Amino acid sequence: MGILHTASAVSVAAVLSQTLSQMPPASPDTRDLQALINAVQPHVIEHRRHLHAHPELSNREFATAAYIAEQLRALGVPVETGIARTGVVGVIKGARPGPVIALRADMDALPVTEQTDVPFRSTVRTTYDGKEVGVMHACGHDGHMAILLGVAEVLMQQRDILPGTVKLIFQPAEEGPPPGEEGGAAQMIREGVLRNDPQPEAIFGLHLLSQFEVGRVGYRSGGIMASADDLRIVVRGKQTHGAAPWLGIDPIVAAAQIVLGLQTIPSRQTEATKAPVIVSIGKIEGGVRDNIIPDRVEMKGTLRALDENMRQDLHARVQRTAEKIAEASSASAEVFIAERHAYPVTYNDPALMARMLPGLRQAFGDALFEAQPILGAEDFSFFQREIPGLYFFVGIRPPHIPPDEFPANHSPHFTMDEHALATGMRLFLHLVWDYLDGRREP
Repeated sequence: MGILHTASAVSVAAVLSQTLSQMPPASPDTRDLQALINAVQPHVIEHRRHLHAHPELSNREFATAAYIAEQLRALGVPVETGIARTGVVGVIKGARPGPVIALRADMDALPVTEQTDVPFRSTVRTTYDGKEVGVMHACGHDGHMAILLGVAEVLMQQRDILPGTVKLIFQPAEEGPPPGEEGGAAQMIREGVLRNDPQPEAIFGLHLLSQFEVGRVGYRSGGIMASADDLRIVVRGKQTHGAAPWLGIDPIVAAAQIVLGLQTIPSRQTEATKAPVIVSIGKIEGGVRDNIIPDRVEMKGTLRALDENMRQDLHARVQRTAEKIAEASSASAEVFIAERHAYPVTYNDPALMARMLPGLRQAFGDALFEAQPILGAEDFSFFQREIPGLYFFVGIRPPHIPPDEFPANHSPHFTMDEHALATGMRLFLHLVWDYLDGRREP
């Protein structure tokens, strides 16, 4: 706690003063943001390491929220806390009039026991789903928070020339709230984070990803991450002795046919050249012993899509396939989609992307690349359903390590090249200035 140092803040101010004296007023093309980023980089690394050592699970980010609020207040940023349980919102209002935009970072960690040897590794343990587990920032959310704190520090130094307002959204429970609870982006929206003054007209987010080399920034117009809907299918038959299956109705055989039938939806029934869809069954449960055909089987899985219309079509096809195959075996099937988790497509607004790309190409050059979509899901998508938004990938893999040898997100060995934090800050700061200055029309 309390890691902001007066001497460092003065050095940032000195860098800012020297930079501004050498450039035309409020010109993002000539602003030396990198010098300002370099000045706050030690703070950002310290933030990231503190947060990494003290992870908290979804909807339990109490100490995390307190730390973020303390750092923002130390910078002079007005802060609101307790949104969607533990969410934190800061507002930086520039001296010059202009639009309002939002930047978002997620806060929660995962029930993963860390297996790295870094000195700031997590040793935290807690209870998750009735089991004792380790807790780890195994998906880069510690870096996301640190990046946004660094951006806040730079923007507060630029406040006198900032043409507009930036809303900083620190969001809990991106990985999903615990069973029986609400949370995440959807809950923050219900509690007015986009509606309450100041109301943002656009929102930006990023994710640190292990498969991309440090320094690289991935963008994509349209769907960049998939929708995710949990799937549960209950197949009912008639219990009988395993030696006399004709006296009953076998739900296990029907369930097996349903699993295979569902795979014909992505392979034979949807337009593969438009966007992929995925149907995956991850759990099947039924029966108590080897010679009894049970009366019930339950399957659980996930549905993924990169197009909202295809997502709705997928739901209908899954329900029809399961019900009809079960019926053909004289069994029955009940299909439950999105009982608990339902994330929309993370959809980058094409008009907003066209507006921002020229500035990003100028800022990042060849390090900016068009990324392939990822079939993982992200609840930043809920914000994008309310206002135009863009989501980016930022690489964290050291250049000398091949992708297949570097730990993936959600791995207990997950780590990052901390130079990626500066890349993330630079991305956010260029987006802020290019949007607020209004000079990046397509």
